[in-house]
Amino acid sequence: MTAYPPSKLRAAIWMSGWLLLMLFVAIGGRETLRDLNVFQVMEIRSLFGFVFLTPIILLNGGFGTMGTARPIAHLSRNLVHYASQIGWFYALTLIPLSQLVSIEFTMPIWIAIMAALFLGERMTVWKITAIVLGLIGVVVIVRPTTGEINYGQLISLASAFGFGISITLIKSLTRTDSALKIIFWMIVVQSVAGVIPAITVWQWPSAYVWFWLVVVGFCGTFSHFCMARAMLYADATVVVPMDFLRVPLSAAIGWLLYSEQLDMFTLLGAALILAGNTLNLRSPAPVPARMST
Repeated sequence: MTAYPPSKLRAAIWMSGWLLLMLFVAIGGRETLRDLNVFQVMEIRSLFGFVFLTPIILLNGGFGTMGTARPIAHLSRNLVHYASQIGWFYALTLIPLSQLVSIEFTMPIWIAIMAALFLGERMTVWKITAIVLGLIGVVVIVRPTTGEINYGQLISLASAFGFGISITLIKSLTRTDSALKIIFWMIVVQSVAGVIPAITVWQWPSAYVWFWLVVVGFCGTFSHFCMARAMLYADATVVVPMDFLRVPLSAAIGWLLYSEQLDMFTLLGAALILAGNTLNLRSPAPVPARMST
């Protein structure tokens, strides 16, 4: 693995790419899911992702360099990730963008819990406080005492938990495989897993929907690449807080494009979740291995 000199500026530039691309994924997802089933959108996204990633693979030694000694780890991680993405896209059609992204930020909370249970990481006061704040934030957003079950919120929460499992698994993969190889196997596994469900619900997209499918495929693929590159130049304590900007940006997009109102419960819950994440970043953690693509 090649070591990269620390650079907060370069990390910020790559994270700006992540933020922009993820906003386009959310918009594109909304537009495509008006006409298509989520399984078809996911399959076409993976296929477009493979097309867009191919030139980068060829520039980095070709497909012969994409072999891995850990196929089971890639398979497990990507099946969980695929199911979580299905849930994320489906929840996108059911709840406001601000709620979806706010609940998604419980992911670091689940990672902290799983790391303590399965990886033997020590639970500090900061981590415990972060978990409590995050869980309270979820309760504030979901508001179970109202008596109304919002399945979009529950699906979003389950997706965030699945993403937490996925990232916990990817921690191990980064020790042996490059970011490019991890993204390649993500696309391969998800393409194979989704082909039959996509065929069963297939309908031919309109030209308008095809445009947004290309957007989702391109942005969904290279958003992960931008995040991986940002991690090369700065530690998670620098990179992750930049991602918190997705909450207000998503709320603004939801208001401007879809006339979604940001209620005080979502605002308060998001603040509690982000506060918990900020405290969690203060916990001492091992520096991740630098990755080369």
